[in-house]
Amino acid sequence: MEVRTRIAPSPTGDPHVGTIYISLFNIAFAKKNNGKFLLRIEDTDQTRSHPTYEQNIYKSLKWAGLHWDEGPDIGGPYGPYRQSERLDIYKKYVMQLVEEKKAYYCFATKEELEEMREIAKKTNQRSGYDRRYRNLSEEEVEKRLKENQKFVIRLKVPLKGECVFDDEIRGQIKAPYADIDDQILLKSDGFPTYHLANVVDDHLMKITHIIRGDEWISSTPKHILLYEAFGWEKPKFMHMPLLLGKDGKKLSKRKNPTSTFFFKETGFLPEALNNFLTLMGYSMPNEKEIYSMEEFIESFDPKRVGQSGAFFDITKLEWINQQYIINNLSEKDLLEKLKNWQFNDEYFLKLMPLCHSRIKTFSDFIELFDFMFIHHLKYTEELFNIKDVTQDQKKYIIQIIMQLLEKVDTIKAQDIDKISKDVAELLRVNHKKVIMPLLFASIQGKHQGPPLFSSSEILGKDRVRARFLSAIEFLGGISNKKMAELNKLLERNELYTIFEKKL
Repeated sequence: MEVRTRIAPSPTGDPHVGTIYISLFNIAFAKKNNGKFLLRIEDTDQTRSHPTYEQNIYKSLKWAGLHWDEGPDIGGPYGPYRQSERLDIYKKYVMQLVEEKKAYYCFATKEELEEMREIAKKTNQRSGYDRRYRNLSEEEVEKRLKENQKFVIRLKVPLKGECVFDDEIRGQIKAPYADIDDQILLKSDGFPTYHLANVVDDHLMKITHIIRGDEWISSTPKHILLYEAFGWEKPKFMHMPLLLGKDGKKLSKRKNPTSTFFFKETGFLPEALNNFLTLMGYSMPNEKEIYSMEEFIESFDPKRVGQSGAFFDITKLEWINQQYIINNLSEKDLLEKLKNWQFNDEYFLKLMPLCHSRIKTFSDFIELFDFMFIHHLKYTEELFNIKDVTQDQKKYIIQIIMQLLEKVDTIKAQDIDKISKDVAELLRVNHKKVIMPLLFASIQGKHQGPPLFSSSEILGKDRVRARFLSAIEFLGGISNKKMAELNKLLERNELYTIFEKKL
């Protein structure tokens, strides 16, 4: 039997460094066993999926030097490899389950689902669907379908017993069926959920080993139920330890730079990033810390994969990157890398309009644009000193601007200009006296400098975002509770109250 692994990212945002992390282990296991590694695009979330995001997935994986044997861009014997092109396949299989009474039509409305949540909350019960449409007669189902009532299709999860499965890393895992809802398989828009599409695709694409993050452990019983309902052989499961942020929680973009492009644009070597990521979930023989991808593949053994979460320590990444620069690059190679990074005509030509009328001597250029080449800006209390604005208010303002910028794919000068003015209006504060000084301090590490919005566009979304995160951390950070309160004010259009009362 040929070993086959896969990575299946969703094109719903910036390419996450976690995609490279999981890809590395899938590639290592496949290559170690002379197997195949494939890329599949899971684009069934039609509200968030976008072709640009899909292209960014390809770009980020290729920058990391990762290659796949089959995928949407290169084809293969089990395509199509884009889920939006496989809708007829999913419908065929979900209708099979309905006909075999293993799945059913559910006509629950939004109001009914909300009522279920409220009742569960009041009675201190587990929140979830109460299965009220599970046992409708065929006549009642036909009647509702003829009336064009909206529906989803749900899996009939056993009401008793437990799912027991072996994980190649964690050993035996048990999950009571009582803790599992009747999962939606087909949404009201005709698109499959992750659970159905994932299982059908993995089976039809002959995936033998599923290597993914351990946040998917709770979904595995649902997938196993589907394999059993179809009568298919189950693949083997390996759940990798999560990448954790400083707070000990799953690495999230709310508190950490997570876009692959951030690491590329900041000047990390892809080989060093790969080395670092494999080190997060794996211990090499003799505790070796610096090694090539070839060495990693040659030594790969699932028994050496850790079970506890791995802290994403960027200081460690910087040290590994330094080792690669020292030991793998000649001085001539280093110069070429620097040129390709940002010391090239293309990048400098972007800066010329911002400095042409602002420098008296060539040496002024360095002082004017140092922030364009620096990763760690030197923040000071004096830099963020704004009259009549508290420390908390400053970090809330930066957080709000950052969240609104998340809605644009690529930062343009006019975007950040408009958003900053919108925030000033929402907060009822002076744009020039409050917002602009905060932005200059966060993005440039200065009281003033070259045109802020144009230089932000050149820096790019990922680096600007990372600077906002650093500024918020410097100002004391925002707790999850405060973040929830801030989001409520944003939803209710009541942000101005953070200047009227303490949040």
